[in-house]
Amino acid sequence: MNNRLRELRTASGWSQADLGEKLDVSRQTVNAVETGKYDPSLPLAFKIAKLFDLPIESIFIPGE
Repeated sequence: MNNRLRELRTASGWSQADLGEKLDVSRQTVNAVETGKYDPSLPLAFKIAKLFDLPIESIFIPGE
């Protein structure tokens, strides 16, 4: 699954560790989601969407 997490995070001026702290996950989890190595759980996806005040489907784009 593709996502815009890195783009949104950097636009907010946050490091991966900053975002991880806001989402209550590790920096490694943020990195794995950003690089597409890990698809977030539904609760985590909702948390991310709420943090950026965007609908989930504008952050996470299903892959081919």
